[in-house]
Amino acid sequence: MTDALNATPQLKSEILMQALPHMLRYDDTIVVVKYGGHAMGDEQKARDFAKDMVLLEQSGINPVVVHGGGPQIGSMLKKLGIESHFSGGLRVTDKPTIEIVEMVLAGSINKSIVGQINAEGGRAVGLCGKDGNMVTARKVTRSHNAGPDEDVVDLGFVGEPEKVDMTVLEQILGRELIPVLAPVAQGADGQTYNVNADTFAGAIAGALGAKRLLFLTDVPGVLDKNKNLIKELRIDDIRGLIADGVITGGMIPKVETCIYALEKGVEGVVILDGKIPHAVLIELLTDHGAGTLITR
Repeated sequence: MTDALNATPQLKSEILMQALPHMLRYDDTIVVVKYGGHAMGDEQKARDFAKDMVLLEQSGINPVVVHGGGPQIGSMLKKLGIESHFSGGLRVTDKPTIEIVEMVLAGSINKSIVGQINAEGGRAVGLCGKDGNMVTARKVTRSHNAGPDEDVVDLGFVGEPEKVDMTVLEQILGRELIPVLAPVAQGADGQTYNVNADTFAGAIAGALGAKRLLFLTDVPGVLDKNKNLIKELRIDDIRGLIADGVITGGMIPKVETCIYALEKGVEGVVILDGKIPHAVLIELLTDHGAGTLITR
């Protein structure tokens, strides 16, 4: 970073010129960024992320931020003495828990990110899936055992996107505003549901026909059997890697969300390490890229 600040004016101008073709490529397109993990909890990284979003918007790109907040929800529940339970990686969400989830996601976290972007010169707008009926959710259940002994687990107020209405976002995008979305939605039954942030981001990106969906994670991307980064993948490659046991654990639902978004019309999805400073800019505005690009 110090070297960059001390670079000569000539070198700085050359760096900007190298970014120009990428700026033109993404001009007036939509890029959805799912923001979470350790990148969101570190103050300096949060400022870097906010600067990235402002720079994208000022470059003619339309960024849409979808954020998570699992650790922050867990911390608040612990403070209030409410015990957390998980099933298949999803938080079992009862009535007291969903009230805390909404308060943390659509309240403190959402407004913190909005404030950080605004502090860096942007104009962010904080919303959740409830606003303008943007996302209507349906209740999610999980089965543990297939066959006659199937055990259906009631996850409570955990939902998944059933319907997406882009009316509100269409009024915001292209007006120098950056929407910041919390993954809380209302069901047709009037109940509030906690939606997995990756799934929420995939649904939003698909409905918007985004050029890119970026998942900022705590890992470099999809790794091969030797733990080396795979730079590019197609949908059929992913299915093969899952079958071969190369893609396992928490990466499976993430790549499944990538496939869902691609099938809904997103041009490309990238899984990248959000701990790398300015990872979004490296991915979008340089020749190097910063993670695994997945396309149809």
